This record gives sequence, C-alpha cells and structure tokens, in this order.
Amino acid sequence: QLHLVESGGGWAQPGGSLRLSCAASGFTFNNYHIGWFRQAPGTEREGVSCVAIDGRTYSPDSVEGRFSISRDNVENTVYLQMNALKPDDTAVYYCAASPTLLFGLCKPNSYNNWGQGTQVTVST
Repeated sequence: QLHLVESGGGWAQPGGSLRLSCAASGFTFNNYHIGWFRQAPGTEREGVSCVAIDGRTYSPDSVEGRFSISRDNVENTVYLQMNALKPDDTAVYYCAASPTLLFGLCKPNSYNNWGQGTQVTVST
C-alpha cells in the first residue's frame, strides 16, 4: 500500500528556514512524480515545488528562489528546502505522488496519493 509521511514542519521566524521531508513506501518511488503542496485556511490547495520522474522541477513565482525540491531515489524520500520564509508561507504542507500527470506537474488534480500533512507556521 502506498504510504507518504511528511515531517519537519514547525515554527519559524520570518526570514528563517525549514526543511520538510516526505518518506515514501509501498510503491516504486522512481516511477512516480512527487509534489509538495500547501493549503492555508480558506484557500485552495496549491503546488509549491514538484519534481518529475525525469528530475524536471517546477516552482511557482511565489516561492521561486526560496523553495527547492529534491528527491533521493535510494532513500525513497523527497525534501522541500524552504528559505527566506514569509508569514504568507504559513499553511499545512502535503506531499503527493502520482505515476501520471493529467493536469500538469504541479497541479493538485494530477495527484491521487497524499500524505497527512505537516503544519508550517511563520511568525514573529
């Protein structure tokens, strides 16, 4: 059974950094696209950094240059390094996996396997 477990969330001051991890099990990790998404109260879930099977990555302008995604196909883990954090980055962060992309690399509707999420709070 496919399983995704996020960790590394918590509190950070504006300008600080956090690194999230997503440990995957129960499927052939190399054959799946992986994405990090976030959802703040009252907002839609949005993609923040995604990595394709071939290593291609995408991040939206809102986090470009601050967030970076990497995948370790040996450890079956994907990481999200978040730097220069802002209060607007406060949200629950989820990782997701999919063998196919029907709607684009970093579109939530492309993914049908989700972790339980980890809270990130950025405040003074």
